[in-house]
Amino acid sequence: MASKTINPTRMELTRLKGRLKTASRGHKLLKDKRDELMKQFLEIVRRNRELRKKVEKGLEKANAAFTVASALMSPEMLEQALLYPKQSVELDMKFKNVMSVNVPVYEFHTKNEDPAEIYPYGFAQTSGELDAALEALANVFHDMLELAEVEKTMQLLAEDIEKTRRRVNALEYVMIPQFQQNIRYISMKLEENERGNITRLMKVKDMVLQQAHDFKQPGNG
Repeated sequence: MASKTINPTRMELTRLKGRLKTASRGHKLLKDKRDELMKQFLEIVRRNRELRKKVEKGLEKANAAFTVASALMSPEMLEQALLYPKQSVELDMKFKNVMSVNVPVYEFHTKNEDPAEIYPYGFAQTSGELDAALEALANVFHDMLELAEVEKTMQLLAEDIEKTRRRVNALEYVMIPQFQQNIRYISMKLEENERGNITRLMKVKDMVLQQAHDFKQPGNG
């Protein structure tokens, strides 16, 4: 139902038609954005699934090696071996734009590029399984970082998809139908007023013609 506060004028009709055109264009753009976001989201979901399997497999391998190392070494010796790490890592975070959504990009840099720096102990008093555990953790670290990046990206994309979906629905089911209904209401009112004006003009014309006819009748001169 059209709003009772609408002023049924041609100026208001032109204004509403302009707003309807803008809303329709915005609706199309938002639908395209939503569809592209969904495409990007599904690709990220597939990548997340692959990374999660890879990370879980790597952590299982590292955990199994740690379990064996714990059985071969005393808790005190194991704690002493891992107490003072030699390698340090710096994490950088940047952002990239995915369909107007800023998603994080993580990069890490090790202080020393020597692969042996992951072992903070001498090899004489430690088990080879501990070496394998640390190597497995080092190998899975990059995948864990990428997994964190992918999951954060999924979260941000999902939030923007939901926000875009609400906007699309608001335009499609509320604003655009309301504009269309108001335009129909004003158009009908203007047509009704136009018909009324024509009817009045015809009546005035008939009255003028009748007066002219009466004036020309004999005896009126």
